Amino acid sequence: MPRLAALPAAGARAATPLILALAATALLLTACGTEHACVGGGATEPSRTQVHDPGKGGVRITSLTLPSPSPSPTRSHSVSANSLTTDSGIVASYEVTNEGAESMTYSVVFTFMSDDGGAVTNQTATVRDVAPGKTARGTVRAGELPPSAPPVTQAKVLEVAKVPASEAAGEPGVCPPSGIRVSADKGDAAMGLRVVGLHLDNCGTRDYTIEGYPLLELLDDSFKPVDGVRILDGSREITTSAGADEQPRRVTLRPGESATASLVWRNTTESGTPVNVPYVRVRAKAGADPVTVTPNLDLGTTGKLGVRPWKKTGR
Repeated sequence: MPRLAALPAAGARAATPLILALAATALLLTACGTEHACVGGGATEPSRTQVHDPGKGGVRITSLTLPSPSPSPTRSHSVSANSLTTDSGIVASYEVTNEGAESMTYSVVFTFMSDDGGAVTNQTATVRDVAPGKTARGTVRAGELPPSAPPVTQAKVLEVAKVPASEAAGEPGVCPPSGIRVSADKGDAAMGLRVVGLHLDNCGTRDYTIEGYPLLELLDDSFKPVDGVRILDGSREITTSAGADEQPRRVTLRPGESATASLVWRNTTESGTPVNVPYVRVRAKAGADPVTVTPNLDLGTTGKLGVRPWKKTGR
């Protein structure tokens, strides 16, 4: 009988390694269902590749992170209840180096591209207050992409605009000390006619009064004045198709109210050298703090820029 009782114990000892192996396998398979990928289990982590990008305007991409092309079928995915969109998981890391003599704020357009160099999507990032001689680092996401979009395999810096940090347009949702926020929209172009809107928001606590036209300085890439361009009151010398010019009037903005003005021009190119104005320094009125915007005025050879007066929004 003692020998008969010893047989199951020996069998249990023999089965113990198998049971432990099965348990370990079960734990490994369970881990594969978490947010962590399993090595050798068919799934791969997102790949991060170094990018040898010469960059532009002091901005360059340093690496590009791409999602796994074939995630493991055992990997679980969670869907946010309050989100109907899915991020592509594509992220570009970048650095901005200010080689100038004053603090600058940068607006950078990044383009994410497919194998053939075609643009899949563009994204814009604002990097504020980069001190002289310093480098700022950050990331920009490609965001959601349509199912029909080709795979993104590369990225580069497409455009860079930089303005003195003290003259940069206010960050959305943040009111400058002046209580007045000035900005420019992306504009509209049709049949050679260009229109860019200037926006003035009273985000402060006091009324703010303006009258007439915004005061403008046209600047080149080096922030030097651009010569040979007439700044006109109104747009009647530019076009009549956008309606008659309104007469300038006194406008008082209460806290929370806004006003708009417009820059109007044609990019006609005939004899002579075309003029491009990347930067415009704007003052809402005489004595106001300047704000430099980046409308990229392609004035052609017309030598004229029309300015419409401030008008309260909603009037």
